[in-house]
Amino acid sequence: MYNLVMTLLIIVSILIVIATMMQPQKQQDALNALSGGAVFSGQTKKRGFEAFMEKVTSVLLVLFFVFAIILAYMSSK
Repeated sequence: MYNLVMTLLIIVSILIVIATMMQPQKQQDALNALSGGAVFSGQTKKRGFEAFMEKVTSVLLVLFFVFAIILAYMSSK
């Protein structure tokens, strides 16, 4: 059981790296950053691929922490 959880943790951690690298980059020019437009850019609703990748990354992070806690519990016994 320990080896299964360890394998799942490794697979999830690799998937987190891939999902993070696939997320679209935020392109902001210097004028937008200086004028204060960058402050309000986070308030727009994300759509399409960006929203999907954010949800995938969130789910993978939750799985990572769950597997890490299970693994810590199993190794303490």
